[in-house]
Amino acid sequence: MWQDQFRELGQAVGAGIGVSKVDGQDRAFGATFEDLAAFLQRSVPGGYTVDVVRECVCRSCGGKAFEVGVPADGQGARRTCLGCREQHYIADSEEYWEDDGLADYFCGCPCGNEEFAGAVGYSLREDGENVRWIYLGLRCLACGMMRDYVDWKINYGPSLHLVDQA
Repeated sequence: MWQDQFRELGQAVGAGIGVSKVDGQDRAFGATFEDLAAFLQRSVPGGYTVDVVRECVCRSCGGKAFEVGVPADGQGARRTCLGCREQHYIADSEEYWEDDGLADYFCGCPCGNEEFAGAVGYSLREDGENVRWIYLGLRCLACGMMRDYVDWKINYGPSLHLVDQA
């Protein structure tokens, strides 16, 4: 089933998504932001449709390679640019971060790498004016594996401004 979804997505957007077995599970691999965007927009059983995808780009230097930390409750993420070491919270994550400012966990790929390109998928509410759910997708810079690392619900409005905070 996953292979068919990724094959269809790859054909639909011209993406170079591939599928391989890792630890006995089908995993998606890609090489570009377009691949990661297509991965985030795939159909996920029980999930919301991703309406908008934004690439993670450092606001300070324009870098696109990051380490990513998440709090213990999984309600947010913070990225650290590998180029300039600046840290930026994704969407509204700073509001829910612990006072000490430390990440509880760092994202890692099964290959052992902890350096990623990132994209944020936003599911919008029916009114199109508010975000319903946020999905963080990461592509490993060593092997190209793409995964959903964290997602969280947005329970307030107005919230469309979060789309500009990938």
